[in-house]
Amino acid sequence: MKTVIKGNMATALGAKLSRAEVIPAYPITPSTLFPEKISEYVADGEMDCEFILVESEHSAMSACIGASATGARTCTSTASQGLALMHEMLFIAAGMRLPIVVAVGNRALSAPINIWCDHQDTISERDTGWMQFYAEKNQEALDLMIMAFKIGEDKRVLLPALVGLDAFVLTHTMEAVDVPDQEVVDKFLPPYKPPYGVLDPSKPMTFGSFGTPDYYMEFKYVQTKALEDSEKVIDEVFAQFKETFGREYKKLKEYRTEDADIILVTMGSMSGTARAAVDKMREEGKKVGCAKMTVYRPFPAKELLELTKNTKVLAIVDRDISPGFGGAVFGEAATQYVNASHKPILMNFIVGLGGRDITISDFETMVQKAESAIKTGKPENMVEWINIKEENL
Repeated sequence: MKTVIKGNMATALGAKLSRAEVIPAYPITPSTLFPEKISEYVADGEMDCEFILVESEHSAMSACIGASATGARTCTSTASQGLALMHEMLFIAAGMRLPIVVAVGNRALSAPINIWCDHQDTISERDTGWMQFYAEKNQEALDLMIMAFKIGEDKRVLLPALVGLDAFVLTHTMEAVDVPDQEVVDKFLPPYKPPYGVLDPSKPMTFGSFGTPDYYMEFKYVQTKALEDSEKVIDEVFAQFKETFGREYKKLKEYRTEDADIILVTMGSMSGTARAAVDKMREEGKKVGCAKMTVYRPFPAKELLELTKNTKVLAIVDRDISPGFGGAVFGEAATQYVNASHKPILMNFIVGLGGRDITISDFETMVQKAESAIKTGKPENMVEWINIKEENL
């Protein structure tokens, strides 16, 4: 069934179709519409779910952890400072191997106070052990919610996941979404059955136990291996989703890259603008392509190396900043080429922080700088900030 809904409603609908059983929530812009919609579903009897109103985002994640440990399919939503307030508990959720799903309306972190889009909030949580998925449009926000549960609950993974959708660009924008039938989703995503037991007073178990130096390192090793090994589960679930629902997902999805001298790598809603820019520049005779990163954790290293085996410039477009260095995605991408047989010129472009528009002209500027790097053999600057307004400095 086709419907026109906002991105927050798409993630809430994804939670409903996934039959989430416990949803603790605390409202924060731009994700407040998620708990509002869940509360409507529950009040109207459309959703059999324990909806818990808590006093903070820290409490929301704490409640998610407790609920997931009992074997309940659990999710919530948040953004920006709210996700930062969850920081402590994100490590606990991953360390306890709980497949919680969180819809994050990607929003800039203060200060200064800003409620608009960038990826700084989820990028800042990259070391917590969570899988990270990024939606380009509302359809992907819905689909990734469903797939995140299936991937996280797989016995080979058992890890939580973040689904990022750009603040206001997606969260509050109406788009056409194909809503799958509940019966089909039920077959794709059966009820969650924890493989190793749950919190149950009648059958006591220890969760999140005290880890002495004799054991802690092995705990972290196994957890890290699970995140690395989730790659093949993601591929399997993406393939099964395409077979079931007809929509294709890839960790790194290429566009007109076969003969490209310059490849732009993007995440989130700017990816559509990048494709439009590529089409325009192709008409002008420029050999440009782009690739959309849907999965950031685990990092799609193999796909990136395969993508760039013949290209001259790899340009990572970051909607975040790691102060003192550059974009976080760029840093991780660059490390993949340390021992690579082919190393393209690597460039990093910082764009769209705090909700600034990312335009076709911005991508054209990036390509112009990349073309200059090809001529000289190296970039003028490894990290470039695009569309800085000098009058504001």
